[in-house]
Amino acid sequence: MNAEARVKETQAEASLIEQFSKLAKDQGGLAAETREKAFADFRSAGLPHRRVEEWHYTDLRAKMREAYAPAEGGRTPEVLPAPVDDGPVLRLFIVDGQYRADLGSSAMPEGVTVSSPREVEVKDSLFPSKDAVIDLNTAFCQGGVVVTVAPGTELTEAIEIVHLVTQPETASYSRNRIEIGAQASVLVIERFEGAASDAAYQTNAASEISVGDKARVNIIKLQDEAKAAQHLDSVSIKVGAEADVHHFTLNAGGDLSRTQMFVEFLGEEAKLGCRGISILGSKQHSDVTLFVDHAVPNCESRELYKSVIDEKARCVFQGKIVVRPDAQKTDGQMMVQSLLLSEEAEVNAKPELEIFADDVQCAHGSTTGDIDEDLLFYLRARGIPEADARKMLILAFLAEAVEETENDRVIALLESKVRALLGAEEYAE
Repeated sequence: MNAEARVKETQAEASLIEQFSKLAKDQGGLAAETREKAFADFRSAGLPHRRVEEWHYTDLRAKMREAYAPAEGGRTPEVLPAPVDDGPVLRLFIVDGQYRADLGSSAMPEGVTVSSPREVEVKDSLFPSKDAVIDLNTAFCQGGVVVTVAPGTELTEAIEIVHLVTQPETASYSRNRIEIGAQASVLVIERFEGAASDAAYQTNAASEISVGDKARVNIIKLQDEAKAAQHLDSVSIKVGAEADVHHFTLNAGGDLSRTQMFVEFLGEEAKLGCRGISILGSKQHSDVTLFVDHAVPNCESRELYKSVIDEKARCVFQGKIVVRPDAQKTDGQMMVQSLLLSEEAEVNAKPELEIFADDVQCAHGSTTGDIDEDLLFYLRARGIPEADARKMLILAFLAEAVEETENDRVIALLESKVRALLGAEEYAE
């Protein structure tokens, strides 16, 4: 690295360099040379900034003013969060970046195996080759969990992966792999929370998910980090032939959050639904960036993301559907819709299509607006207080994204979470 580049290093970048020099390179199931290569790539690029197209609206170099040191392992939370619903569940806990087998379900049903990365061979990454945040995750990875669902397994239990941070002013780096066999059926719920609601900390998580042919998969991400936390999550999904995959992200926590997803179709006749809701206030900054790669013919994808933005919060959505030259008969539809509740709320929406085939049905769109005053007047004229009327209209706006998940348990879970976030529990059916 030349002298000019060194002068331009931020305080956070300098801290990361120092931390990596002291890191025990044999943890987390990754070889030392893998870590060294990843950190060299990160150091060459630095933290992403506005001049990096994919990070134009989320200038991490400016927003990440300091880099906390990796959390120490071995601490046990005083209280474990209850399951998200009353349905059957298999629970796995990742505490301060490390998998804690002693805290979760004691036994797995037939067809499901769970291990930590250090207990299995770490395979080649499913992520793109150039991404500074993923490079940091690889370099500092403390652990994670490997979940394998055997072909043909139909799980009645949801697999709930709970990420907990117990130590303020620390960083957690976890890497998970979920391998779902052909014709399997599974619901995965991934939660991100802090033990203290006002703690400042940093999460850098990554999940690599492979879905076998004809598998049926629902994946729910509930991001409810502490108010001052920074949350970075990278997700790679590889979709097999005739598979049916639904992914839903609910963003509500954190001062800064970014979920970046990379989805690739590997076999024909597969279906993908990526949906999400962001509910933001104060000065929160939330970013969802999605890349869907139609690499083979005859596949369908649906992307729908909705946000409700209040006070001085900012919501970013970047989505791109790429249709490769051989991916004829692709059907891809992307929509992002935002509801602004204050004059200072802000949204940046950038849905895109990149099409190299000629026999496709693809569309994208974006809408931004505020509460419909005519509908609000209509409800108030019927004796409904204004605050309640606003909640009802917001719930109606968000309902479409939830209902399209097409899974009764998921719909009930998400409806309950959304009502709680809006303080609208009284509107439960």
